[in-house]
Amino acid sequence: MIRVNGLHFTYEAGTKKVLDGIDLEIPQGGFLGIIGPSGAGKTTLLHAVNGIIPHHFKGDYYGSVLVDGKDTFDTSLTDLSKTVGTVFQDIDSQMVASIVEDEILYGLENFGVPREEIEGRIAEALEMVGITGLRYRDINSLSGGQKQKVAIAAIIALRPDILLLDEPTGELDPGSSRQIFSLLRELNETYGMTIVVVEQKIMLLCEFVKELGVLSKGKLVYHGPVRDVLKHSRDLEDIGVQCPRVVSLSNAMKEAGYGDGRICLNLKEAEEMVRRSM
Repeated sequence: MIRVNGLHFTYEAGTKKVLDGIDLEIPQGGFLGIIGPSGAGKTTLLHAVNGIIPHHFKGDYYGSVLVDGKDTFDTSLTDLSKTVGTVFQDIDSQMVASIVEDEILYGLENFGVPREEIEGRIAEALEMVGITGLRYRDINSLSGGQKQKVAIAAIIALRPDILLLDEPTGELDPGSSRQIFSLLRELNETYGMTIVVVEQKIMLLCEFVKELGVLSKGKLVYHGPVRDVLKHSRDLEDIGVQCPRVVSLSNAMKEAGYGDGRICLNLKEAEEMVRRSM
């Protein structure tokens, strides 16, 4: 479980609060998508959960973040990393090896995974992400999207209880983006992994996550089941979040007295709603 209580944070030498009174609870096995305009505090919130704030990035820190009952303020990054795996937005800064296999092996050896388990974990992680053929490739020869998949595979191989991802599909085409989210859903539903993902592709995000959190100017302005949050599409657009057109159509039809008020998340649902209303 992740519990954020009254969290305020201002970066060292900064004058503006980046997180401003965040209260958030994510149960074990939760799958939360975080959206919001640029500068809303999304990445900073992830850094607070994995302990990079306050252990690496310093600043004025008030409130608390508890991960499985441990206060991240008092728990070392090494100990937190045994529970929380993170895929950062800047993939190149996360790479530590020159060969794909070695990138995955590095974490497994550092975490003391038994040698007899290592080969199976490497092969499984590569297959799950769909990059088995890249196992012996030089990382510098890979595309941005391929590097992103390697980073995800390296974290998956460690089998953390909690997985945080900062825009994991930013370098991926639509097909690969869907593949990654299908994998995340499998990790969540089959293995019970708690997942928190910051993502700009809102329509894709809403199809897979269980809940949405919306950040604006460091505040958590909405949090709840996907369809409940998207009922506020006009407010979301006012703060700079571009909702899928099917969501805007759903709310417009509801305001005009058509349909049953249900928020549509994809074209099929929207088509069925329009047909029922005709």
